[in-house]
Amino acid sequence: MILPKELAGLLPPAYDPDYVEHAVVPFLLSDQSVGERPSLPMIDVALSKQDAAPPHFWGMLYDGWEPDPQDGVAVFIQGYEQRGPDNERKKIYHSATTPDLYEAKYAGKVRGFMARLLGEANAGKPLMQRYYADYFDLYWDLHLGVSGAAIPAEVRQIGASFIDVLGHWYPTSDVVHDSVMRVRELRPALREWIDGRVQAVIDGDVAAADETFVYYWLKNGGGGEHFRRQDVVFECFHNFVAFSQWGNMVYQTMAALAPAGGDPAVRSWFAQTMRERPDEADTGAFTPLDRFVMELFRTISPNAGSLSTVETKVGVTSRRHSVVTPHPPVSRDPRHWRDPEAFDPGRYLSAPTSVDNDEAKARQAGLARCPFPPAPFKLNDGRQAEVTNSAFGAVYSVVDGTAHPVCDAAGYAPFGFGYRRCGGEQLTVEFLKEFLRTVWNNGIEFVRLDVDEPVRMPVSPRSLIDDTIGFQRVR
Repeated sequence: MILPKELAGLLPPAYDPDYVEHAVVPFLLSDQSVGERPSLPMIDVALSKQDAAPPHFWGMLYDGWEPDPQDGVAVFIQGYEQRGPDNERKKIYHSATTPDLYEAKYAGKVRGFMARLLGEANAGKPLMQRYYADYFDLYWDLHLGVSGAAIPAEVRQIGASFIDVLGHWYPTSDVVHDSVMRVRELRPALREWIDGRVQAVIDGDVAAADETFVYYWLKNGGGGEHFRRQDVVFECFHNFVAFSQWGNMVYQTMAALAPAGGDPAVRSWFAQTMRERPDEADTGAFTPLDRFVMELFRTISPNAGSLSTVETKVGVTSRRHSVVTPHPPVSRDPRHWRDPEAFDPGRYLSAPTSVDNDEAKARQAGLARCPFPPAPFKLNDGRQAEVTNSAFGAVYSVVDGTAHPVCDAAGYAPFGFGYRRCGGEQLTVEFLKEFLRTVWNNGIEFVRLDVDEPVRMPVSPRSLIDDTIGFQRVR
């Protein structure tokens, strides 16, 4: 292809022609607008998730460098109208990450990961390298019930390469080019391996299969059109993006808790929370530790925004344009919170939840009706449970008659808005709660290490950190 003059000088000459044409050029020609800060806890369906991904990512997801739903698709890049009635696809996804499943099915895996990460052998060492040394064992164990030597080296490599692209981001850099091409090389083998493991779950050849996400996606999707077999496989791969915020939150939380250079308010609230029965319900919908972690997410906000596509017109020409609805400015908006810059977990004692936001709340907000009428989706995995939604679209579960809501306030934005909220939000909160319990129970204090040449590590989209935080035991 013939490149515009203003682009030709920017491109490294040794890059593969397909990569230049389908990754670099679309990236350089693309643009994104920063959208409005929502004043209600929802986002309009006109801002679509359909194909809402950075242009240089498509080559990692599909052979043809562009979306091909026949090969599978993730709910995070799927428009509302493509998800089945009443956001069914999101509800099926969420069925595998509900809070009741954490303690019963997933906690042992996460606790084992935390015990290794914060074990004595890692004291005084840069911790994020140790985090990623074990991360993919936890990732694949949660998804497919496989870890250790049963994970092929190529599968580990493709995960690391994907994270390199997320963190380093720019396709004109060598590390992104090399990582994208490595993902493309290894993806067919990865897809075949995942598909084989999915079949093993179906055939009953996986021990404790009900301790995997895939088990619940298969049971509650039922092999139907709104969560097909190829979609189950695709979600296992695409979750590299969604779960990348775990590492970023661990790092930012360590930095906030460190006596040197950390946040005194965070340290004070942490000590107060952990001394006062952190996991026992007191007032409101959330436990003290829930509230502390939620405030960490509000103030740190590891995901910068919700990416959408929207149709725009220039003259008679229509095209899809990318819009980012920002998270941090919404979470700190004085329209939504008193003293929004303060670290105060107590704000969630009275914040509205997805249970509270019903038809009456929609009308109170000035709307004629529920934008997203509550539509319970009954689960078929053996639980007496359903996944439903608030008036503004936020999905949550009701298990054995007990609701497990999320904070449904416009000012709580780290996981997105309304029907677009992250389907794994509550699992991510549980992950960080487990990290904090281990820190407290092991008497750990985080320290800045004197490292001559710290390793620069990708931890989430457009985020690189210097691996200079370690820990020591102080009690």
